[in-house]
Amino acid sequence: MKKLKLDIVGLSYSQTQSGAYALVLGEVNGRRRLPIIIGAFEAQAIAIEIEKMTPSRPLTHDLFKSLAGSYSINIQEVIIYNLVDGIFFAKLICSDGKKSSEIDARTSDAIALAVRFDCPIYTYEFILATAGIVIEGNEFVFLENIEDPSEEKAVGTSINFSSLSEDELKTKLIDALADEAYEKAAKIRDELSRRKSS
Repeated sequence: MKKLKLDIVGLSYSQTQSGAYALVLGEVNGRRRLPIIIGAFEAQAIAIEIEKMTPSRPLTHDLFKSLAGSYSINIQEVIIYNLVDGIFFAKLICSDGKKSSEIDARTSDAIALAVRFDCPIYTYEFILATAGIVIEGNEFVFLENIEDPSEEKAVGTSINFSSLSEDELKTKLIDALADEAYEKAAKIRDELSRRKSS
């Protein structure tokens, strides 16, 4: 299967889940976005490294990097390789220069390590087609998404937008995307999709 490269394009506080954050990955040279709900600790670990902040004591992911470096182990890439019942699965591709190994990891931990090892993040087409958000020019078209959001799950539907007209939903959708409120945008998209299919 062909791998598609992703970049981190956003990290924001979840509007629907207390203590959770939305990590948004973007397709390199593409218009699709992959929002993933992660925990506060993992969000902090990613943000600290992106902002190049130095904590007073090493965080867990920093400790892992130091330990790996002591034994000449490098993470070559991170792959978000599956999506089952709304849960993302990721793995680290590691090497000591002689042997390469795949290590299963939570997606948030894998990305926290990817930013520390400065390694690429990949996924596959079927994952972007299932849980991705497509951005086309000024119009935002959404693909099918997964329900029941929780840590490291695809953004789903929990807010009821059924009382709004289709035009109101489209306006709210554009506003949500302009504000980078990807969770809210995904929920509005789901409501629009539900109306088209009924």
